[in-house]
Amino acid sequence: MRSRFTRWVIVTAALPAAFSLSVASAAAQTTYKAPRTSDGKPNLSGIWQAITEAYWDVEPHAAAMGPVPALGAAGAIPPGLGIVEGGRIPYLPAAAEQKRKNFENRMTLDPEIKCYLPGTPRAMYMPYPFQIIQTPKHIMMVFTFARAVRTVYMDDQTDAPADSWMGWSNGRWEGETLVVETSGFNGMTWLDRAGNFHSDALKVVERFTATGPDHLLYEATLEDPKTFSKPWKISMPIYRRLEKNAQLMEFRCVEFAEDLIYGHLRKQPTQ
Repeated sequence: MRSRFTRWVIVTAALPAAFSLSVASAAAQTTYKAPRTSDGKPNLSGIWQAITEAYWDVEPHAAAMGPVPALGAAGAIPPGLGIVEGGRIPYLPAAAEQKRKNFENRMTLDPEIKCYLPGTPRAMYMPYPFQIIQTPKHIMMVFTFARAVRTVYMDDQTDAPADSWMGWSNGRWEGETLVVETSGFNGMTWLDRAGNFHSDALKVVERFTATGPDHLLYEATLEDPKTFSKPWKISMPIYRRLEKNAQLMEFRCVEFAEDLIYGHLRKQPTQ
């Protein structure tokens, strides 16, 4: 259990960081203008990556032992200021209890362990690069983990034809900002390794704003009346990968999870 001192350190440390980010984002949105595509829209194409501990827990958290004690410090959870504005997710009472159960059973319940698609917005802050490919009618986001793909429909927008892991995304431009509205989730993805989750009623509104040639401000508002008492927001910077040969590498994690998922079905060798 966290001490009062630990909680105080996390909260007080988060305040100046959140204030600085809000001031910087407001200034950047009014001063920076991204390069343009052929149709005159901000060009967000490139390979990007978030640098944040939200992968482990989107809420502020102290360092902790990992779920596999045998790994020692190599499997420990690093401390993080979190990316949830206001600090905590506004769970409904029953959902808060489910989150607790998720955390206690995360080694068997976390969809990431089985190489299922990470969902939205979790894919945006996993510790792997992803690529944005931009055209006038579609914007594609290709992720390293499980080769997940998102297609943002800028034209010919429709409702989700079926529920899915990554959801169905429709986008539009508001000045320098790409706004993406995503719904149609299957309710089976988590938000992080700490068991934070949502239902199939989730709706996510994301905002991507270039704040410099190599930085994006990412903001997302999550609304889910089955799980949360009110909408809530996350925000973080995303950085361009600047290596000369920056590219997405193969991470076909299915082969690493096959034995975990199907090992019990293996036939026993004959005598």
